[in-house]
Amino acid sequence: MNGWFSRTVVDAATTMLTEPFVHDYMRANIWHLKGRDADLLVDTGMGICPLAPEIETQPGKPLIVVATHIHLDHVGSLHEFADRAGPAQSAAAFASMPDEATYADEFRTMEKPVSRLPYAGWTAAGYRIEPAPLTRALAQGDMIDLGDRLFKVLHLPGHSPDSIGLFDERDGTFFSGDAIYDDTLLDDLPDSDRQAYRRTMLRLMDLPVRLGHGGHGPSFDGNRMRAIARGYLSRLDAF
Repeated sequence: MNGWFSRTVVDAATTMLTEPFVHDYMRANIWHLKGRDADLLVDTGMGICPLAPEIETQPGKPLIVVATHIHLDHVGSLHEFADRAGPAQSAAAFASMPDEATYADEFRTMEKPVSRLPYAGWTAAGYRIEPAPLTRALAQGDMIDLGDRLFKVLHLPGHSPDSIGLFDERDGTFFSGDAIYDDTLLDDLPDSDRQAYRRTMLRLMDLPVRLGHGGHGPSFDGNRMRAIARGYLSRLDAF
């Protein structure tokens, strides 16, 4: 490959990939978790360069790919994978990936969207997200089973109406997407809902998280997550 992706080994089972040359507003985390019977890939980046060749899996081992919501920086390469799961609330839109759902048009018109061209002749004006019809629509309480790990789907609206997270109730690992992460939280998009976000933050305050992996920013422990949630609630109350 052309070095478009960076890779960080978090632990023996977990690797984070990201796209370091994408504008930091759109640069999202991609999480690969190795399970006993299946692997899990949480979010798929922008889709500017192929992601699938970067995901190291054992031959024949299933790879379950979950989109935490339909925004462009999380679904760009979803079409490259066969087992595609995502939020039930936006399931129909994955079949066409319209700009009004993904906000891909924001990237096409962004000033300096990348700091390095991914390949000769690339232009942001030609950026498109390929349709990726879901093979499984996920709702609150659904389970993702890796054999030795079981993740519960949590519907966590606010940033977007369809935002979901994946929580391992046994060991406290939480893939939070954009519901909460250790960076500036966005609640002013056309489909954001601050009152729904308030309810999500109050819910997260009680979630027994040991280690959280967000859609942006560094990973965090439960204390840090609660501090982020409290900070958001305080800012909301100050409006």
